[in-house]
Amino acid sequence: MSSPVPGPGDARSGDTVRGRLGRVPWVTLGLALVLVATYGWSALAGPLDVDAMVRFGAKVGPLITEAGQPWRLLTANLLHRDGVHLGLNLLVLLAAGSVLEGTWRRLDYGLLLVVAGLATMTCSLLWAEEVSVGASGVAYGCVGALIVLGRRYRAVLSPAGRRMAGEGVLPTVLVFLWMGWTSVGVDNAGHLGGFVAGLLLGVYLVPERLTASEPRGVGWVRAGSVLAVAVGLAGVGVLGRSAWRVERDDVFGVSVAMPGGWRQGADRLGRLAFSNGLPGLGRASFAAEAIEAGEPGDGELQAVRFVETTLSPEGAMPEGRPMKVRGPEAAWVSGGRAQRVQAELHGPAGVTHLRALFVPRGEFVYQLVFTWPDAFPRYARVVERMVAELRLEEPAMLREARARALLVPGASEPLSVLGTALRRWGRPAEAVDPLLESVRLSPSQVGTRVELARAFLESGRVDEGCRASEEALVYGPSETVALEAGVRCELARGDTARALLRLEEARRVDPRDPRLRAAEAALRATLGAGGR
Repeated sequence: MSSPVPGPGDARSGDTVRGRLGRVPWVTLGLALVLVATYGWSALAGPLDVDAMVRFGAKVGPLITEAGQPWRLLTANLLHRDGVHLGLNLLVLLAAGSVLEGTWRRLDYGLLLVVAGLATMTCSLLWAEEVSVGASGVAYGCVGALIVLGRRYRAVLSPAGRRMAGEGVLPTVLVFLWMGWTSVGVDNAGHLGGFVAGLLLGVYLVPERLTASEPRGVGWVRAGSVLAVAVGLAGVGVLGRSAWRVERDDVFGVSVAMPGGWRQGADRLGRLAFSNGLPGLGRASFAAEAIEAGEPGDGELQAVRFVETTLSPEGAMPEGRPMKVRGPEAAWVSGGRAQRVQAELHGPAGVTHLRALFVPRGEFVYQLVFTWPDAFPRYARVVERMVAELRLEEPAMLREARARALLVPGASEPLSVLGTALRRWGRPAEAVDPLLESVRLSPSQVGTRVELARAFLESGRVDEGCRASEEALVYGPSETVALEAGVRCELARGDTARALLRLEEARRVDPRDPRLRAAEAALRATLGAGGR
């Protein structure tokens, strides 16, 4: 008949179940050696700044959820910022870990280390945006497990272990957690995750001698099930942080899908800017700008200007010097034609890819610039998805013009503003009706008649556009805008020589207008090229 198995907290069973507390804690010593070796390896490269942490395998949210590197949830536990950081963690791990390893089976103790590390970095991923490193969460996990072990199986522990798991340890841990929570630069979410994981495993696991009657292989099944649950929860955490969101900007009329963790900030490439939050290595970004071109076009002029200025061989961007510039070339964005420019930026953080898109919308050109790191190829898919799901919607000024025209029916001025806005934002056919109604209500408004002529011409209704431009000239024979409308009419008819004559007439009315001077020079160059 077998002897009864001692239960939790049975002090009389102490001698029976104390077991091999004197054995060498090889797992703990091995972990300490790995931590010291990893620190020495990373220290050879210099101080562990953010770029170095990213390079060596720190917990970096965007690289885990966007670049497909979930292994960072484990490797981040092995890195440390400096010797003090490493020393404090080693002190706790050697003290608490040795007691746990002498009480539990080494398989169960190793399971605690892995699960606490996963829980630490998963909680940090979910609730802390900073780049994180360190075995602090694992150390907290060991302390949490030791607290439970001291309450349930106190008789198993050595005198030193009993002192470590005494009445004052829980308040001490809570004080340290509170100090970390009120301090700057401490990954409190990670610490709390490791501590809770240790508490839960401490409840689930039992000392080695109490498992002696278990059938062979049960321990492996138990460890495998716990590890599977931990990995599953970590996967759920990664998927939760991988969700995308749609960001809309009313001023620009831009709607773009992007990873949920991207933050809005400043960027020299556009007033509307977002990035994954990394300052150097691994940085990916998106910037948008609406450029007022003055005339409808295909965006090629703005694309060429971008190549000649921003991507010039003499220039340099924060990501590095532009190399291998390609384009402009035709592209298709948000259901319309566009121009595309691509380049590689070579800098201290390595190669960064750049893709700039120039999407025309009437008199405006949207400049959309994406950058992503060559070191993390999965980001190319992120950019492809952002481009595919990008939408150009009505800007706020156009919606406001619609609302005003509805609020003040029968008034000429709101209709004129609406028609002008529609034409300027690339909807000339839609602009015709409000402009016609505005002209009917106020026939003497030359500016509205000019806008109507332009709307007809840009819609391809050349005869009606030329007729509207002649009527504008009747009401404003000496006004530059009316004369300019006649120039547009002749160009639409393909008569460049007559357009130049009309432009010269406009120049005599306003010889200082720089736009007219530039237009005249361009027309003369066109005629000269045709003559040759």
